[in-house]
Amino acid sequence: MNKPLVAALASLAITGIGTAPAVAAPRQAAAVTVTFAGTVSLSNCSGSVIRFPNSADSDPALVLTNGHCLETGFPGPGEVITGQSSSRTFGLLNSSGTKVATLRANRVVYSTMTDTDVTIYRTTTTYAAIKSSYGISPLTVSSTHPVAGTAIKVVSGYWKTIYSCSVDGFVYRLKEGDWTWKDSVRYTSACNTIGGTSGSPVIDTSTGQVVAVNNTGNEDGERCTVDNPCEVDANGTVTVRQGINYAEETYNIPACFTTGNVLNLSASGCTLPKP
Repeated sequence: MNKPLVAALASLAITGIGTAPAVAAPRQAAAVTVTFAGTVSLSNCSGSVIRFPNSADSDPALVLTNGHCLETGFPGPGEVITGQSSSRTFGLLNSSGTKVATLRANRVVYSTMTDTDVTIYRTTTTYAAIKSSYGISPLTVSSTHPVAGTAIKVVSGYWKTIYSCSVDGFVYRLKEGDWTWKDSVRYTSACNTIGGTSGSPVIDTSTGQVVAVNNTGNEDGERCTVDNPCEVDANGTVTVRQGINYAEETYNIPACFTTGNVLNLSASGCTLPKP
């Protein structure tokens, strides 16, 4: 995993008007300027204030990070946590990476390291209040599957660092220690994320939307061990890519939230693991 910082340090010690031409060259969408606005720093990880396509400004603001960044420890294989009390705090960053506020959680809405690696917190404030007080809007989680070749940025609120690369492809199964994640995003090598970047939003630079959450990388070339995930294809063939980093897709999360940002794991189209 792109370990929570404490573990990382321990391992070091251990869219014109006009007529279109008859033949038009294909155009790529103009890139969105990606900044730190809406990202957060945790005590040992990174994260972001997120909303879904149908969220309302009056809804309680949510924060997205990794399952392995949960303050009570890593969820075990097969474990899904919902509705757990929390008083975790988050440093809210503006576009330049300056902390402008401290947000506080009152609930772990959802957390797991099974099939994916996510924790979603509910905060004690709303999107409207954050916007009114600090001029910061949440990041929208895309409800469509990311596409190979897409330019992305991984934005770490902890390190105040933005990594730029592309989606290299997708991994049928990504295994690390006791955990297995499905349909993970593999980065091209330029995104050399490190400990403390866990939970960083992965942003599609053409839309500005979150398409994944950064979570791990193979550090030492080992096979399927902690901090050294391996790729397993549909035939069971194992591939190790030392120095390559990964993220977990988030497009399947919006379908699991209803009016008021309420989690409903029984909602139509919701495929997140259930308790």
